[in-house]
Amino acid sequence: MLYEDQVREEVSLWAKKLFKQPGMLEQASKKLGMKVNSLIPQKAHDAITAAVRTIVKTTLFGAEYTPKRKVTFTTLEEADRQAKDAISLYRKIAAAEGAGTGAGGILMNVVDFPALIAIKMKFLFELSHIYGYSTTPFSERIFILSVFQLAYSGPTERQRMFQRIRNWETEKQQWSSDVNYHKNMDWETFQKEYRDAIDFRKMLQMIPGIGAVAGAWANYNILEELGETAMNSYRLRRLAEATQRRPVE
Repeated sequence: MLYEDQVREEVSLWAKKLFKQPGMLEQASKKLGMKVNSLIPQKAHDAITAAVRTIVKTTLFGAEYTPKRKVTFTTLEEADRQAKDAISLYRKIAAAEGAGTGAGGILMNVVDFPALIAIKMKFLFELSHIYGYSTTPFSERIFILSVFQLAYSGPTERQRMFQRIRNWETEKQQWSSDVNYHKNMDWETFQKEYRDAIDFRKMLQMIPGIGAVAGAWANYNILEELGETAMNSYRLRRLAEATQRRPVE
């Protein structure tokens, strides 16, 4: 079997898992997270929204996350190998950050929220270069943001992001500039869906005595989920491009 055929099967299985109905544990943790969120003062929610907005704007318009790694277009098999190495590295970085903030109590956990997003964005920029895409064009940064949203959104938004990624060659035409981005971005929904996706694990980080262990575990798993989503998103894109380049028999 050709490597690309094997990858097509793996991506198909991933897509099915992506839209599988949530289990009882996931439903229960979401309800618990919603209950806890209702007890958090609005000022705290506003602060989190502002932090998310700042980091995402840095992602789209700044150079902070641009990796030193040069953009090289290798075979899909080699790109996957490098991607797995990057996932392994960033899981360890995220786990170390979670352990440090988890040991520092609630105030340090507030710091952890934007710090973890920054780690994820750095990882996604790195992965973009691994799969052969420069992060300079605005459209590529929208792709990165779409992968992030795919990993941490509810069913409706997840479906929309998946369709955007699957049809990226067409979708990217509307993202040559930031006009549509400013018009369509809903910051409140963005941060709420992200927070809902990670809440249960991050709440464990705030429990005295187990904060460091829980923080390391939570961040490790959250980054692992992002790694799987990002890797398969880029695989999906590379496979689509290969199909378009294939000569008609």
